[in-house]
Amino acid sequence: MNGAASRSAYIVRTRKTVPVQPETQYAKSGNVNIAYQVVGEGPPDLVAVDVISHIELDWEVPSRARFLNRLASICRLLRANQRGTGMSDREAGIPTLEMRMDDIRAVLDAVGSERAVLFGLGDAAPLSVLFAATYPERTSGLILMNASPRFVKSPSLPWLPTRGESQRQADDFERRWGDTAFAYEFIGKANPSATEEERRSVARVFRLSVSPGAASAYIRMNIDVDVCDVLPLIRVPTLVMHRKDVGAWDIRSGRYLADHIPGARFVELPGADFSPASGDQEELFAELETFLADVVTGKHAGIEPDRVLATVLFSDIVGSTEKAASLGDRSWRELLQRHHELVRRELERFRGQEVDTAGDGFFASFDGPARAIRCGCAISEAIPELGLEVRIGLHTGECELVEGKVAGIAVHTGARVAAMAKPGEVLVSSTVKDLVAGSGLAFEDRGRHELKGIPGAWHLYAVQQ
Repeated sequence: MNGAASRSAYIVRTRKTVPVQPETQYAKSGNVNIAYQVVGEGPPDLVAVDVISHIELDWEVPSRARFLNRLASICRLLRANQRGTGMSDREAGIPTLEMRMDDIRAVLDAVGSERAVLFGLGDAAPLSVLFAATYPERTSGLILMNASPRFVKSPSLPWLPTRGESQRQADDFERRWGDTAFAYEFIGKANPSATEEERRSVARVFRLSVSPGAASAYIRMNIDVDVCDVLPLIRVPTLVMHRKDVGAWDIRSGRYLADHIPGARFVELPGADFSPASGDQEELFAELETFLADVVTGKHAGIEPDRVLATVLFSDIVGSTEKAASLGDRSWRELLQRHHELVRRELERFRGQEVDTAGDGFFASFDGPARAIRCGCAISEAIPELGLEVRIGLHTGECELVEGKVAGIAVHTGARVAAMAKPGEVLVSSTVKDLVAGSGLAFEDRGRHELKGIPGAWHLYAVQQ
């Protein structure tokens, strides 16, 4: 059977009736219970990445129920409430992108899904992009709709709102979140074709999904989110769709995503509604069906599976040669052993993978930059009890996987960043800083530097401990 015929067979085979209201179940992500639903049958599995939603109340909105049922007729649809929203556990603070990635993995594990397509709408795009780059072995495809890699103006995306405009929007959300008129206004601008009944229903879903403070804090976190540097690292099939006249989401952001993700296909859809559940459905589903069929039939086979986004950490002891000379060989070996035990304890605590140990230095990798920073800070703070100081450097980038261990230019960059760190300092590249929005971590600007053997000038930041 040729490719077109097999895709047609897939589409016909997968159109089926699905339950109207699926059962809500829970997956454990760390200490947090994540609510999720499974509806339809695969292949493929598709995760609808929603940031603010209520997975049960969504089914009470007729347009959303119709959309979800139709989507579940061409895949096994996995829906989850991210921690802090809907029916999932609340916890102090706003979840970081890597915490939200943990939640997605927990749901995939709970349902026995090895790989899934991610469907990121709007502000769920950075999370979806980061997951696809970090866990390509768990990602069979990426769909981004009405999306952007960042949310405030930059030289590369000058059409976005200013930082001040975004901060004022966050203030409005906190002050007016429970105001019916505000909800009608907000939902009406986003989805002009929505009826009054739909606006009322969606407003109720939003109100019961998150509190005013959480909604406001989420917008404030997004001010600092930026995954532009991650886009070229995507190695999975990608479809970017954008409705032409969506007011709050400029179509140029969709084109930017497609232009910077290798092999991505960009589709301009008609309409002005942000939500895929509103407006015309036929062209939207034609694109979805074709893309999912291509994923299932392996049309995109050959994309590199051996490269991942990772954060690398390098540490070394300051003045180790002088310290060894003053202590003598035996005492130095004993001290070095205690140092190694301390570092390994912190690596285990923060889920770091020890890659190599050379003399008094450590090289480790992490699947989340915030965990890597916190591990570096914990090491830096604990080491003085041994009478030692360390310098630590971190960088996030695309790494080759060689026998399960990371290698490549990103690793060399991390080592060069560490070499620039002062005694007792945890120094990070700008890429690391851009990916930890909402983590509560603060940084001091260390300016731009040339890194030996690495092209370009690099903006570095010291973690405030």
